[in-house]
Amino acid sequence: MTTITGCETRDVRFPTSLTGDGTDAMNTECDYSSAYVILHTSDPSLTGQGMTFTIGRGNDIVCIAIKEVAKRLVGKKLEDLFANMGKTWDYMLADPQLRWLGPEKGVIHIASGAVNNAVWDLYAKSRKKPLWKLVSDMSPEEIVNSTAFRYISDAITREEAISMLKSREAGKAEREAKVRELGYPAYVTSAGWLGYDDEKVARLTKEAVTAGFNHFKMKVGQNVEDDLRRGRIIRSIIDDPQYLPPGHVARDPASLVGKNAGPTGAVFMVDANQVWDVPQAIEYVKKLEEVKPWFIEEPTAPDDILGHAAIRKALKPHGIGVATGEHAHNRMVFKQLLQAEAIDVVQIDSCRLAGVSEVLAVLLMAAKFGVPVCPHAGGVGLCEYVIHLSLIDYIAVSGTMERNVLEFVDHLHEHFIYPCSINSQGRYNVPNNAEEGYSIQMHDSSIAEYEWPNGSYWVKSNAEKANA
Repeated sequence: MTTITGCETRDVRFPTSLTGDGTDAMNTECDYSSAYVILHTSDPSLTGQGMTFTIGRGNDIVCIAIKEVAKRLVGKKLEDLFANMGKTWDYMLADPQLRWLGPEKGVIHIASGAVNNAVWDLYAKSRKKPLWKLVSDMSPEEIVNSTAFRYISDAITREEAISMLKSREAGKAEREAKVRELGYPAYVTSAGWLGYDDEKVARLTKEAVTAGFNHFKMKVGQNVEDDLRRGRIIRSIIDDPQYLPPGHVARDPASLVGKNAGPTGAVFMVDANQVWDVPQAIEYVKKLEEVKPWFIEEPTAPDDILGHAAIRKALKPHGIGVATGEHAHNRMVFKQLLQAEAIDVVQIDSCRLAGVSEVLAVLLMAAKFGVPVCPHAGGVGLCEYVIHLSLIDYIAVSGTMERNVLEFVDHLHEHFIYPCSINSQGRYNVPNNAEEGYSIQMHDSSIAEYEWPNGSYWVKSNAEKANA
């Protein structure tokens, strides 16, 4: 029987700070980075890839933590792990000395996410299915047994989850066929980074409209007048029919209710990346009402549950919602956000949470509470990951994608063997290759070029700096 024999990690960093990609009010210098893990097995043809995302310095610390977490799995039989992925997740996180470093938060938790994702990658590859298909084909009981359920039974019980999943089963095949045909709705962020000048914002927005997108997000939070100016630029383009592509298909009006859509059906969102205190957030976002955002994302500290609730309550009369989750460090934070009615949109992150098993817990809770899931994907590899999670949510869990949109940023996809792609209607295509697993395997050439500090790019760059 195939067993896990070891792991290796790679500290891969891309110099995105040179072009301003990823910049926002809090994170002004971002080198998109992957703390990348490969799980080796006794079958040389079967390896599992996983990663978590950072923005540069500290990526090496995460790699060290990944090695410590993965040690716990060495020698384990794959089929024993796959038989109950929820128990496997519990076992992975049960090392008492490593758990003490969190518990279930920070570096040790995102490292656990990389390893759990690699195990799921192994599982999907062993069954010759993309990850979304592996999970969507599971029975309700199998999905619940694959879920990290500890600490959430006061929000949703196993029995409630099974009952809810059973109620969705009848339409699974129809939903799968529909999303294969249409694609999964996406929104674009890569036109609205804070480090871009007005000309670049306008040019990239026009390109996004031409590409079929109708949801657009802009970074805010440093200067309200600058934000209003940039917001007006984006609104002037996305609301103007002259920029719509040939063959444009109007969106279902039901999908736009409550989103402050403009005359072309375009939706605008803003993201502050945690830069404000609660009173600041309320006053600042009120001043942005003119550009009609659907929601403000991460208006304050990511684990301030009551702060988010206060902001949501204050902005509701202005027709602006609240979204968060990119930095929600575990399922318990999401549980409390939902219980406190603090958010209008759940934004799971495939790497901040500790892998697929913990993501499933949040998907189940969000479905019970009736809150749409719009995953975060601004970073290397995240788009490749989260299309699988949104497909699982639509096909097997919530049964809806009418109000959901999945973030897309057009950066660094070329470094992956199975990159995500967008169709002409601004929607994600469904991953279809039986060999791709969780779609996160990097090209060896990309690792050789961008591994820190000895990859060819960094050796050359550091030499040039030394000689300058």
